[in-house]
Amino acid sequence: MMNNYLKLAAVFVLIVGLITSLAAPVQAANNGGINEKLGVPIVVYGDTLSDEQKNKVSDLLDVNDPEAVKEYTVTGEDIANYIDGDPNSRMFSSAKITRQEKGEGLSINIVTPENITQVTNEMYANALLTAGVEDATVDVASPVKVSGHSALTGIYKAYDAEGQPLDKERMQLADEELGVATDLAKDGLSQEKVSELLTEIKKAIADQNPATKEDVEKIVQEQLDKLGISLSEEDRQMLIDLFNKMKDLNINFDEVKNQLDNIASKVQELVNDEGFWNKVENFFKKFANLIGNFFEGLFN
Repeated sequence: MMNNYLKLAAVFVLIVGLITSLAAPVQAANNGGINEKLGVPIVVYGDTLSDEQKNKVSDLLDVNDPEAVKEYTVTGEDIANYIDGDPNSRMFSSAKITRQEKGEGLSINIVTPENITQVTNEMYANALLTAGVEDATVDVASPVKVSGHSALTGIYKAYDAEGQPLDKERMQLADEELGVATDLAKDGLSQEKVSELLTEIKKAIADQNPATKEDVEKIVQEQLDKLGISLSEEDRQMLIDLFNKMKDLNINFDEVKNQLDNIASKVQELVNDEGFWNKVENFFKKFANLIGNFFEGLFN
């Protein structure tokens, strides 16, 4: 019996080793030291978090050394200031922003997707690009189920606090865009389809440079037809109004398109990364062999 326990312990150690080896490249990428040019990552915590919840979020966002990040707190007053929201809002969702070199693109990672109930990575990316956030890695987490809006406001506050304030009209429009996205998802479209639709409309605006509301309406309808999406007249008009406002703001849609293309290429690179998938495949092969050998050994 003791031998069986020893074998089980050995298998456990080997499994941990395999998992560690698979995760090592990711950990190495996250521990590259402080970027003296771009500055340390910025972490913005929701004001409603208890001390225990804040510690949990800190762990989720890989804040191992508080001295290696700048920390801020986002409050209900901030949501009123940046996007004219409710100053009594309860703020749980939090974010870590790591600035990247120009051209690196925007990368979003929802660490707790089970708790961010209304917003996907792509929805955050679209809204942040509308607000003017580019070339950054953004991690979002919450210890409880929330819509995810306070993280967006926290990101705006971080840029403001760091001396890079974003345009208020663009921030408000980004929040409206997020509202439109979540409304469309509630009305029956999948979140993925909503994100694809918003992305394709932005790319078409960059290509066609519409001058009138009628031009915007034409672009919206073209993308709805292309993606095979049927909306109520109310939802269709909501989209037209949103992008007509966007057209009138000082947004460089060519740059937005470049950032969106960059996001898509990163996803494709991961899909095509044979080295990564080979490691995953080898991990599960070794895991299966270990389990098989263990149970075989139990009966020998």
